[in-house]
Amino acid sequence: MTHITAILPAYNEQISIGSVIIGTNRYADRVIVIDDGSTDKTAEIAEIAGAEVIKHPENRGKGAALKTGFNTLNKTDVIVTIDADGQNNPSEIPKLVAPIVNGEADLVNGSRYIDGGEKNTPTYRRVGQSVLDIATNINGKTHITDSQSGFRAFAAHTVPVFRFHQTGFGIESEMLTEASKAGLRIKEVKIGVRYDVANNKRNPISHGVSVLVKIIHDMEFNRPLYYFTVPGLVLIIIGLVAGLVFFGQYLGGHYRSLAPTVVAGLIAIAGIFVSFTGIILDTLTRMIRQTMNK
Repeated sequence: MTHITAILPAYNEQISIGSVIIGTNRYADRVIVIDDGSTDKTAEIAEIAGAEVIKHPENRGKGAALKTGFNTLNKTDVIVTIDADGQNNPSEIPKLVAPIVNGEADLVNGSRYIDGGEKNTPTYRRVGQSVLDIATNINGKTHITDSQSGFRAFAAHTVPVFRFHQTGFGIESEMLTEASKAGLRIKEVKIGVRYDVANNKRNPISHGVSVLVKIIHDMEFNRPLYYFTVPGLVLIIIGLVAGLVFFGQYLGGHYRSLAPTVVAGLIAIAGIFVSFTGIILDTLTRMIRQTMNK
């Protein structure tokens, strides 16, 4: 018999938390709600609905809530994370858990976009999701179609892999990157989603930008070749093109000074240095990983 523990990070979810817990209880042996500093009745309703509740005295972020939840685990086979806002359907938990139980995966990601578009997703959200998916896949060398999904299943042996450096919503991408780096088998299954539930706690644009910034920052360490070399090449191209244009205009008498050409040349030189920095760091990273794997 597979023992399943469900972790629900929650912040001011008094409207939906009860129904999510009741639905989750049908498929999980243990339901843990991390009340992340809620100022409403989230914790009280969660307890009435039958969940174990761990309270943060103040709002720390989703990553911090998941860290608390993972740190409480013991004697379980599979961990399921599900958002408490009602957008995910707990009845799909067996679908997420099945690949782990069957020995096909170590981490299962519920994807809204595994078959391409999801008709209920607002266009602006899908565009933002696509950008985050691309950045996450580059950073983690993955092929995930829904990197920001909070509906996932984990085999118990994967718990030590996750460090929870990101305290906010960047945790979704971080966990995928760390799983990939650890060589875990990642599989996606199709899930549904509801957008008719109340979820006004964060602006989707500012949320997406903040997550993207964190992914790019993480890329500095995981994929220095992309973080440094690609921008470096862009600077080289800009410097060379601008230099040729300015020099041509100087020869044609449009400029009396070579200053613009010199500036363009310095931009190209800066690009060369940045590019070589990425190449050197990438080489060092590969050497370190090879040494650690021996």
